Amino acid sequence: MEGNALFILGIVAGILTAVSLVPQLVKMIKEKKYDTVSPVMLIVLLAGQALWIAYGIYRDDWPIIGTNAFSCLVNITILTLRLIHGKGKQPKV
Repeated sequence: MEGNALFILGIVAGILTAVSLVPQLVKMIKEKKYDTVSPVMLIVLLAGQALWIAYGIYRDDWPIIGTNAFSCLVNITILTLRLIHGKGKQPKV
């Protein structure tokens, strides 16, 4: 793969990954069911995304930084809704 095609591939992969939990967020808000997502999973995912952002900063790679920053915002929103509105016991890992 050449430079431009590889760049586009990376952008598309990053966008798809970044928006992957948006449907979950919309569903949670519409149905007002906040217990359906594991906070532990979100915390692990956020840690991975933070590391991707650090890697992107190190490489000066704005697509990596931007898509992972957006993912972090979505996941922080979901985690916040889960922790504030979730009822019952926290799921076990």
